[in-house]
Amino acid sequence: MDSHYRSFFETLGLPKLQVHHPLNHFDFRRPGRVILVVGPMGAGKTAFAAQVWRDSRIVLKKSDSVRALTRPCGSKADLRRVFFLRSRLDKRRFEGSPEDVLTYRGGCEQLGGSIADISSSFELERVVEEHPETGTWILDEASFYDERIAYVIRRLTAERGLVFILPTLILNFRNALFNDTAGLLLDAARDVFPLTAYCEHPDCLEDSSYTYRYYVRDGLECPAFYFDPLIIVGGDQQHDDGLEPNYATRCGGHHVLPGKEYTYLVLKPLGERAAAGDLGDLRQELRLLHSDPDHSALGQWIYQHHRGESERDQLCRNALVVPRLAERALVYLFAEQNLISEQVLRDLVKDLDLDRSFLVQRLADNRRPLDFSCDPPALPRAPREDHKAENRV
Repeated sequence: MDSHYRSFFETLGLPKLQVHHPLNHFDFRRPGRVILVVGPMGAGKTAFAAQVWRDSRIVLKKSDSVRALTRPCGSKADLRRVFFLRSRLDKRRFEGSPEDVLTYRGGCEQLGGSIADISSSFELERVVEEHPETGTWILDEASFYDERIAYVIRRLTAERGLVFILPTLILNFRNALFNDTAGLLLDAARDVFPLTAYCEHPDCLEDSSYTYRYYVRDGLECPAFYFDPLIIVGGDQQHDDGLEPNYATRCGGHHVLPGKEYTYLVLKPLGERAAAGDLGDLRQELRLLHSDPDHSALGQWIYQHHRGESERDQLCRNALVVPRLAERALVYLFAEQNLISEQVLRDLVKDLDLDRSFLVQRLADNRRPLDFSCDPPALPRAPREDHKAENRV
C-alpha cells in the first residue's frame, strides 16, 4: 500500500499495520486484456471466475451511460457481458451437474445461456462469432487446449478489444510447465493472478503452489511416478482403486514425485532404442512392470535410492503397488515422447496382454485416441496372483 496511507493511519493514532492491497471487483473498463489466473488444484481459480460473473450481474444493472465505458471502440461487444467456456474433457469432473450451471468445489453459479463446452480453438472461434455482444470470455483450464488457442486469443483481443480470463494450471503434477499451450499463454498474458492453497499434508501449514498426484491401494498412499500420463480426466471424488488418481496441493517439502531419474536414465532411452528397431529391452522392462515390478529396473532403482525409513522413502516404495505401470509407461512413450509407433504400441499391448480399456481412456485424455477393439487378444496365459505389497507402509 502507498506510504501516504500508512502515514494517514499513523496520524489517527493507530498502531503500525501491515496494510495489504484490497481485493477489488473486476474492472470492466479495460479492453484487450489476457488475464491468467494460476495456482494448484483447489486454489480457487474457478471460484475467481465465478466472482467475475457475479460482478457482471451488478454492473449490467447500471445506467446506459456506463455502456460507453465498457464497450471497446468500434466493437459491438460489451465487456460487462461474460461468457464461460469449459473444456469438454473437464466436464466429467462434475457429472450430473446441469448444463447451464458452473459447478466448482466451493459452490455453483447458474449461467443460463452464457456457458458452453468446447474442445478446440476452432470451437472457441465459432462460439465467439455466435455471441458478438459478449466482451469478456472466461476460458477454464485453458492449458488443456491446442497451442493455436493462444494465437486466436491474441487476435481477438487485438482486433476486437475482447477480454479473456484464463483460470488454468501452469505447472503440472511434475512441477514442470504444463505443456506448450501454457507457455504460449504466459507470453500472451498481460495480467497474472497467482493463487495458493494450504499444503494439504496433515502436519503442514505452509502455502502450496504444487499439485500432488497420488493413488490409494489397499489403504496405502502411493505417489504417481514421473512417467504417469500427463493428463488424466476424472471427477473430484476420492478414489481407492489404484487406477484413478487423487490430487492434493502440497508445498515443495511435501511434494513426492518418484521415478524422474528412472524416466530419463532408463525408460526414455529404452523407447529411443525401440524407435531404432531394437524392442527387446523395452519389451522385457514392460513385462516386468506388468507382472513383477519389484524386479524391474524401476523397482531396483526405487529400492536402491529409497531404502530408508523416512516418510518420503516409504511413499516412494508404495508407488510400486500402483497397477498398470506398463500401460502408463507406454502412454508416456507414445503420446508424449512420440518414440514408438502405433503399430509397435499395438504389438506390445497384444504380446504383453495389457489392459486395453485403460489405454483407450488414457490415450483419449492425452489427445492420441486409439481403438483396440479390432486387435486380436493375446493367447491365454496362466493366471497370476496380484502383486503383493511387501516391506511398505
